[in-house]
Amino acid sequence: MKIVATIAAAAFALGGLATGAQAQSGSKTLESIKQKGFLTCGVNTGLAGFGLPDDKGNWTGLDVELCRGISAAIFNDPNKIRFIPLSAKDRFTALQSGEIDVLSRNGTWTQSREAELGLMWAGVNYYDGQGFMVRKKLNVASALELNGASICVQQGTTTELNMADFFRSKGMKYEVVAFADINETVKAYDSGRCDAYTTDASGLYGSRLKLVNPDEHVILPEIISKEPLGPAVRQGDDNWFHLVRWTHYVMLNAEELGVTRANVDDMLKSPNPEVRRLLGVEGDFGKGLGLTRDWAFRIVKHVGNYGEVFNRNVGDGSPLKIKRGLNALWSQGGLQFAPPVR
Repeated sequence: MKIVATIAAAAFALGGLATGAQAQSGSKTLESIKQKGFLTCGVNTGLAGFGLPDDKGNWTGLDVELCRGISAAIFNDPNKIRFIPLSAKDRFTALQSGEIDVLSRNGTWTQSREAELGLMWAGVNYYDGQGFMVRKKLNVASALELNGASICVQQGTTTELNMADFFRSKGMKYEVVAFADINETVKAYDSGRCDAYTTDASGLYGSRLKLVNPDEHVILPEIISKEPLGPAVRQGDDNWFHLVRWTHYVMLNAEELGVTRANVDDMLKSPNPEVRRLLGVEGDFGKGLGLTRDWAFRIVKHVGNYGEVFNRNVGDGSPLKIKRGLNALWSQGGLQFAPPVR
């Protein structure tokens, strides 16, 4: 029994030392960002609601604002970011090579991508699924009526395989019209080179705004896949992974607790212990991430909670008018759920 106890004690001591070493090692990615003075964020080349520059070069979108939240947490400034627009083909290579610090570009989290590419998804900031868009004049009411249709699709995405699985499972034929770039794909569909366009449903709403006559096109009701979209980071830097993941969780917790960009200063006086922990009034939950104790306050102050970000970029406050659906909070029938800050 003595030997067993000694071994157990030694293992516990070694585990404690390892944990302490990990805590002290910090994040190489975070230190690099602090040294260079800005975050490098990989984004879409141009998708309304998720990642799109305006005519002055200012980036907006749901994915963009996640990066702004990270910047706010680190620098107390949401604008210390260099946005790098990336095609679907180049996005993962740019992250693997270190060209970017985080990829926030409507990328689907899959087993093979995480296991084989040396990447980790830091959460799901948008639950999506693949759909189809067609011209109203075709009088097509369902994707099940697309037998023999030509379909425009972007190369290098999960979209191609999902489409193949769908048509094969239904015993239907189709013709692929593939392009490397999303803008090329949308232009080809708009010019009539194919009968339908397929991508994530959120992308269909954004792409429809780019068409010459948006009202002449309809998005079919079928969703043929699961597309959990979220930010990705390189494997091997757990602290950085945690920082990115908890930036998203802070926005969700803030919405659930009623903390907004407008009231966050007043909420510092809240008697609610959850709010006080979230905003750094009680406890120091930024220390383990290499951040200040008010890191979460900074995120909400500069960017807002998840509901605010969703609404102004893709929801009712935006041209897309996408309903919350699966992206509602868990307490409102959706899938968005965050662990507590404590």
